[in-house]
Amino acid sequence: MRAPDWLTARPVAHRGLHDAAHGIIENMPGAAEAAVAGNFAIECDIQLTADGEAMVHHDDELGRLTDGRGPLLAKTTAELKAVAFKGTAERMMTLSDLCKLVAGRVPLVIEVKSHFDRDRTLVQRMAEVLSSYPGAAAGMSFDPDQVKALREFLPLRPRGIVAERHYTEQDWPEASAGQRREMTHLRHFLRTQPDFVAYGVNELPSAAPWIARNIFGCPLLTWTVRTQEQRVRAARYADQMIFEGFRPDA
Repeated sequence: MRAPDWLTARPVAHRGLHDAAHGIIENMPGAAEAAVAGNFAIECDIQLTADGEAMVHHDDELGRLTDGRGPLLAKTTAELKAVAFKGTAERMMTLSDLCKLVAGRVPLVIEVKSHFDRDRTLVQRMAEVLSSYPGAAAGMSFDPDQVKALREFLPLRPRGIVAERHYTEQDWPEASAGQRREMTHLRHFLRTQPDFVAYGVNELPSAAPWIARNIFGCPLLTWTVRTQEQRVRAARYADQMIFEGFRPDA
């Protein structure tokens, strides 16, 4: 499908409009509310729980930004919804919670986190949640298999590939050598058929996203824009930025 205009109409707040100095932590309800108040689209991450729920969280383990320890995959939804973000009274939320909070006021750009094990449970749960959600929402992942799953389970929602130029075993230990090779230079493109690409800002310009954008007509998002230099680069080579650490309208 052709990516909708809303995907690139407004800057996308990376994990919500978070500001740790003011007690607003990434991917928590307050970060989503702040993005809505600023009329920014929201990029968020989802992780799978032990009981098959989609939790809004970037890391696959607790502890960096939250109380507690251990992998999310080993904990139930009830256990995780009781987890507090450090220094706040806010708790982790499910994708369903996020949809109820946002209520279609701004677009959601949802990154499906993957263990590169070809498990489709998380995308299936995402599809169940979004089946009754009337707001604008897109899915994306670094994992080509999850992008293909998005195409199959959410055919009417735009899907994208998150990408960068290099994939090392050190940075991507769960991906096999063959998976890392396929991810490089978007070699999977014809198999996954993404509607858009989200590419690392520091690696623009690059041939693969240029071809996706200019030959195949895929809108190009770029992440994560934090500095003025990156903002200039994003404006020159991409259609919209995924940003954090500043307000684009300030």
